[in-house]
Amino acid sequence: MRKVLPFILCGGAGTRLWPLSREAYPKQFHRLTGPETLFQQTCRRLSGPLFGDLFVLSNYRHRFLVAEQLEEIGAPAKNIVLEPVSRNTAPAACIAALIAARADADALVLLTPSDHMLADPGAFARAVEVGVPAADAGTLVTFGVEPDCPHTGYGYIETEPGEAPDRKVKRFVEKPSRKAAEQYLDAGGFYWNAGIFLFKAATMLDLLKAHAPHLLEVCHASLDMATEDLTFRVLNGAYGDAPAISLDYAVAEKAPNMRCVPLKTSWSDVGSWEALWSFLAKDAAGNVVQGEGQVILENTSNSLAFSDHACVALVGVENLVVVVMEDAVLVAAKDHAEHIKLVVEYLKGAGGDLALQHNRVYRPWGWYQSLNRGERYQVKCIMVKPGGKLSLQSHHHRSEHWVVVTGTVEVTRGEEVAMLSENESTYIPVGKKHRLANPGKIPAFLIEVQSGAYLDEDDIVRFDDIYQRSSNE
Repeated sequence: MRKVLPFILCGGAGTRLWPLSREAYPKQFHRLTGPETLFQQTCRRLSGPLFGDLFVLSNYRHRFLVAEQLEEIGAPAKNIVLEPVSRNTAPAACIAALIAARADADALVLLTPSDHMLADPGAFARAVEVGVPAADAGTLVTFGVEPDCPHTGYGYIETEPGEAPDRKVKRFVEKPSRKAAEQYLDAGGFYWNAGIFLFKAATMLDLLKAHAPHLLEVCHASLDMATEDLTFRVLNGAYGDAPAISLDYAVAEKAPNMRCVPLKTSWSDVGSWEALWSFLAKDAAGNVVQGEGQVILENTSNSLAFSDHACVALVGVENLVVVVMEDAVLVAAKDHAEHIKLVVEYLKGAGGDLALQHNRVYRPWGWYQSLNRGERYQVKCIMVKPGGKLSLQSHHHRSEHWVVVTGTVEVTRGEEVAMLSENESTYIPVGKKHRLANPGKIPAFLIEVQSGAYLDEDDIVRFDDIYQRSSNE
């Protein structure tokens, strides 16, 4: 059997899992169900003998997160394609088909989200294998999850009755009312739409030519003019002219003879805190506890509690979601969890960073975290991973004092280069060019004390950067 080329869609923001998931560090990069992130679990599912080289289509902003998490699990990071702007699943499918077709027009492509949970990877691989003959024959194949409840948060796929391993698709149904979902469950032949597609590259390109020619033209131009950035392939800005439309709307609902393969495993798109609670194992009272902080439950039932640091206690409550982060706290009724997006929209409208990034901000060299901030001063913790190197930079409005807590760092200060170890420090005056690097084999931790009239991150002038970032990254 020919290899299937997996293309992972990794550009989502996961706003319904705020405050854990935020635009700069969305849910696919979090460890929600174990030692590996949702993205890493997806990569694992697509690494068996059925699958060929792995491709990742990601947002430009997340490129270093993608590369780092691939490296953590020993997966090659040679096929990372970056969107300059997010444009939904139809343009992404087009790019995947164009890339695959350049090597082989008959290549089989599997398009899958990066942030779903599947209980049985083996069942998933078997389902893909079932769909290969139909896809090889020129049919667009999708995968439907056998529903176990009348869920109103998922779209549905109606198929023709029968016992065949793949069934002809009759129609796609948008998120239904509770009554309609109950009717679908009673009738049978309805499946949750998992948003996973299998197709021959030439088949997808023919469908796009027939039903979305402008989208095909724009994506073709964007890929032709793509540039190399370190190990990444960056699509040209023309990609922004592609309509932001789902593959369902652009092609799938119009495709003839489409087939659906039932996925016989527990599945979740982790689209809300309630969805996460539903998927995970619970204690005898129906509670789920997550995070590194201490959680105390007293006379509490059917609730989800997450804490990343603080001690959190729930007493005499039920059906709640409580999420405690360093800089934000969420308390919500579990059946209203999908409305969290309204909170995120409010925060975006109000300005500030709470909807966009965490208190700990990740960079390709490591991370920094604000510990305290006041009038004309800010204290940060900085972690520089082994081999990491900050840009050569200066600031117009602030000076900095660095104290090494753990590890050894190389400090560039003007024309001077010096090594600092634990309990040693240095001072960077306003306007002085400087750089921090970790030549060692363990992470280096520092305390940085900033002082000055303006302390925001956009006061950075970069002179050299091994990661080739722009000044506002």
